[in-house]
Amino acid sequence: MGFSCGIVGLPNVGKSTLFNALTATQAAEAANYPFCTIEPNVGRVAVPDGRLDTLAGIAKSAKIIATQLEFVDIAGLVKGASKGEGLGNQFLANIREVDAIVHVLRCFEDADVVHVGGTVDPARDAEVVETELMLSDLESLEKRVDNAAKKAKSGDKESKAFLELAEPALEALRAGKPVRSLKADHETMLALRKLGLITAKPVLYACNVDEGSAASGNEFSAQVAAKAKAEGAGHVVISAAIEAEVAQLGDAAEKQEFLATLGLEETGLARVIRAGYALLGLVTFFTVGPKEAHAWTVEKGAKAPQAAGAIHTDFEKGFIRAETIAYGDFVAAGGESGARDAGKLRLEGKEYTVHDGDIFHFLFNV
Repeated sequence: MGFSCGIVGLPNVGKSTLFNALTATQAAEAANYPFCTIEPNVGRVAVPDGRLDTLAGIAKSAKIIATQLEFVDIAGLVKGASKGEGLGNQFLANIREVDAIVHVLRCFEDADVVHVGGTVDPARDAEVVETELMLSDLESLEKRVDNAAKKAKSGDKESKAFLELAEPALEALRAGKPVRSLKADHETMLALRKLGLITAKPVLYACNVDEGSAASGNEFSAQVAAKAKAEGAGHVVISAAIEAEVAQLGDAAEKQEFLATLGLEETGLARVIRAGYALLGLVTFFTVGPKEAHAWTVEKGAKAPQAAGAIHTDFEKGFIRAETIAYGDFVAAGGESGARDAGKLRLEGKEYTVHDGDIFHFLFNV
């Protein structure tokens, strides 16, 4: 597993341009008019991780398989979308299953690119879109709560459990607050996200700035950074225009040289991924051998059997133990056999907590 992100925002903020660049495709038609994206676009990218290449080189792996990140881009939302304005909220169902929301905010001035609000104001734009997402959640949840309430009166235990979970979320939405604002524990929030509530998902604000502000941001992105900090959300500064140019360069060295001229050390994709992993609390582990070097992703705090389950459910069901080597030890010892000889290979059981960079060989019996 990697993780999936739903990309939302007003029309003409650079959503589709950013989607195209991040996925290095032209799947979404980018144009200077609202609603050019009329079908949800899905793009998958390999998560860049230099450690994977290093491990593959040491193990002489025939194949390298990175973990995957999925982007789902939907049509631009406008004020009143939940009541049918613009294209309405007909596409929001496509992002109810994603892990996180990437909310693209326009943080650049350009007289040649119209703004549906007339002026550049990322805080206002964020509120417009957030309101539409909350109204969509509210409509969805009210119907389900009404149905569950009827069943609960007849003693249905499942409906009662659902109401216990959903009613606080419904109260928050009616008060004009996103579901993620609830002071609930981690398990409760995970359960709420499984209900398909968009505003229960963590948010990463992507500040789309002009090329000259890509390295250090600008006054608009500073406003978004303050907003994100107050909400406990994530934020990244990114230039869709630069990412589009980088996507056209085929050679990695050429890309790096181009970024360096702009004062950038890495692509926007790398920043989005790092921020997304931090926001969702994800870690990466590896399986390495002559056939392939493979990166896998699990939640921080996951136990060894859960990591095994990320590869195959049978691995988790029949988990016995995990032969484990830390990334640094694997590299320092020149591979698995060297790490074993140096006493750096550990046998870990069911209660072992996965660390970022762990290299596993799972032993199981089904």
